[in-house]
Amino acid sequence: MTDSTSADARARAARTSGTVRIVGAGLLGSSIGHALSALGVDVALADASPAQLRLAVDYGAGRPARDDDRPSLIVVAVPPDVTAHVIERELTSFPGVVVTDVASVKLEPLRALRERGIDLTHYIGSHPMAGRERGGAISARADIFVGRPWVVCRDGETPAADLALVEGLALDLGATPIEMTPDEHDRAVALVSHVPQLVASLLAGRFVDAPDGSLRLAGQGVRDTTRIAASGPELWVQILGANAAPVVDVLDALAGDLAAVADALRAPESPGARRAVAETIRRGNDGVERLPGKHGQNRRFEQLVVMVDDTPGQLGRLFGELGELDVNVEDLRLEHSPGAQFGLADISVDPAVLRHAVDGLEARGWKIASLSND
Repeated sequence: MTDSTSADARARAARTSGTVRIVGAGLLGSSIGHALSALGVDVALADASPAQLRLAVDYGAGRPARDDDRPSLIVVAVPPDVTAHVIERELTSFPGVVVTDVASVKLEPLRALRERGIDLTHYIGSHPMAGRERGGAISARADIFVGRPWVVCRDGETPAADLALVEGLALDLGATPIEMTPDEHDRAVALVSHVPQLVASLLAGRFVDAPDGSLRLAGQGVRDTTRIAASGPELWVQILGANAAPVVDVLDALAGDLAAVADALRAPESPGARRAVAETIRRGNDGVERLPGKHGQNRRFEQLVVMVDDTPGQLGRLFGELGELDVNVEDLRLEHSPGAQFGLADISVDPAVLRHAVDGLEARGWKIASLSND
């Protein structure tokens, strides 16, 4: 089969067809471009920065947009402070073409467009819950949307065919479309995305003046908690400013919780203090239990931690032998011990196969450092 025939077959398999115009060739825009290009879809890229556009094209996210393009769908992937302006421009420049955006805040751009009296019949706000700590076309990946929620904000005037285009885009990229109102979306992301970013940044900020000896004790727990603190501040200033009210609501509630725990620990021997601390931890347990697991399921797994020598091929051997034991790895985290020539592989498995996995690995010479039920 020739390359052109393969591309035609991929394009027929995709729900998205025609030319997709993507305005903004940063992380999300370029990632959408990579994913659609892999399906054989014609992707026309536009960006205010010629250098960013050339970089995205060089990496294969699409081709430069042309004046004679007739797109079937337009995706706006620009920073929040210019999202409304670019949506307005695209709706005006391409009448009748469906325009969606992937900004992480939905209510503010919609308000701005309505205040300007823009006809929003063919506009559908959306937001893929995906990203990376580093931005730009150089960090783009076609698979960052796979298995992730993609919020679609329709209203009563949205034509069914327009909605199908946006949901089809999400499905083509491996995401799961979820319908929400703009207000529901903004309050949801304040809780599960925007405030966690602030909490991670505030905690990581405490490391700046910490003694080196303290930081050498850092394990996987603190690394997991502060991973997103590496995010770029420029974009987050815009996101948090555009979604300030819902974020403040969550921060105020969290501040009350923190104050209550601090009060309990100021006098840990006083009546009720230990219970207050215990209830804080227990409530956290309950909250974690509500988070969807793999593939969006509320299914829980057991963990086993395996010591892995820091030599080439050991991790591959571990996976290979788990495969021989017919044990599926549901999730994996790696932790390296400072100054030690080994790492710890924290592996999540189905509870039904935990004992079988442990026995099989130990029989093959692996050392199990701990189990989740120890």
